Amino acid sequence: MKINIVGKNISVTKGIQEKVNKKLSVLNKYIIIDDNDVANVLIRTYPTKQKIEVTIPTKFAILRAEAMDYDLYNAIDKVVDKLEDQIRRQKTRLERKHKESITDYFANYETEDEEEIEVKTKSIVPTEMDLEEAIMKMELLGHDFFIYIDDETKKIAVVYKRTMGGYGLIETE
Repeated sequence: MKINIVGKNISVTKGIQEKVNKKLSVLNKYIIIDDNDVANVLIRTYPTKQKIEVTIPTKFAILRAEAMDYDLYNAIDKVVDKLEDQIRRQKTRLERKHKESITDYFANYETEDEEEIEVKTKSIVPTEMDLEEAIMKMELLGHDFFIYIDDETKKIAVVYKRTMGGYGLIETE
């Protein structure tokens, strides 16, 4: 992770840079931060307090925290603590969501003591069309995906609805 430190009403010394670098490197034990990610650190000085703002855009989320203290080094410690708390909360949410979805998934299937799992089989004959037509047919049928032959590549393709909105496309080779 690259760290960009800017000071307002304060000159950023080597000591401040080292402290910020050391403290922010601790976050790597919680999440993987790419070398391309840039942490933007803004340090402001007021007559009685020091303020530090940290923003780290990662591929998972944007981490942002700020802290104020009379001592800049204490403010740095506080802001890193806040960032650690954010990361822990996000990880806990993801783990809960993942566990619940796994539990729901397996609740729909029979246990191993049962002899057979019922699998519904359906055969299709994909037709040649373009992507827009495939999306339209998928929507008309009310399905989450649609298998067709792409009119440009002449290969089987699958268009599907993404949970975050929009569509996805799987092409075969």
